[in-house]
Amino acid sequence: MRRLNKKESMIVYGIKNCDTVKKARRWLDEHGVHYQFHDFRQDGLDEATIHHWLQSVDWETLLNKRGTTWRKLDDPRKDNLDQSTAVALMLANPTLIKRPVVASDNGCTVGFKEADFADKFGK
Repeated sequence: MRRLNKKESMIVYGIKNCDTVKKARRWLDEHGVHYQFHDFRQDGLDEATIHHWLQSVDWETLLNKRGTTWRKLDDPRKDNLDQSTAVALMLANPTLIKRPVVASDNGCTVGFKEADFADKFGK
């Protein structure tokens, strides 16, 4: 993902009580980066949005298999995962999505690493 210019918009997707989302938002705020926040739980999530993300990242990157939701999920579809199954699981359980997803006019990134944010969104 290339560096954003001032005319481009950015949406940070996640849940407000997620520590990683909090860190990412704090970094963006401290560096004066304008963004809109979209909370999966409050604002919902649709299949078209996930498919838009999948144009920039693969489903294995987007699906969080390390979280509590995945470990607690009692679903036989977990054993035979493919993109279609993963999308269905993420729609039914949005907290299965690795956070934050940062979408802009030129694609999206997943997760938060300060050095990556500085490279992509720094001024």
